[in-house]
Amino acid sequence: MAKSTASEKSSDLRRLRLDKWLWAARFYKTRSVAKQAIDGGKVYCEGGRCKPGKEVEIGMEVRLRQGFDEKTVTIKALSEQRRGAPEAQLLYEETEKSIEARLEQAAQRKAQPSLGPSAGKPNKKDRRLIHRFKQI
Repeated sequence: MAKSTASEKSSDLRRLRLDKWLWAARFYKTRSVAKQAIDGGKVYCEGGRCKPGKEVEIGMEVRLRQGFDEKTVTIKALSEQRRGAPEAQLLYEETEKSIEARLEQAAQRKAQPSLGPSAGKPNKKDRRLIHRFKQI
């Protein structure tokens, strides 16, 4: 039996587990976090829910939600190894529609009035008011 080298292995890579690709593309810090996101319904592959072991191919569309942002990306390349961010960005391409929607949502969040940070712990007078409010 001949051993395959790393370059042969990467050229033969046509399918890869979804959780492993999300980790290699730097969407999630660990594969277990990627698995939890997939199981939690935050990742959709080709328009439907999927399992962490789903094999992805080049050209597939993946929609994922991270925090407030939702991205739709098309897989351009596959990699089993996690590399630097510039190389990881070469593994996918975000769709134009996704970019526009994300920017619009960010503008809406910025336009909403925000509640200012609290002054800290309530003092004695504030606590009395809070207790009085809760009892009524």
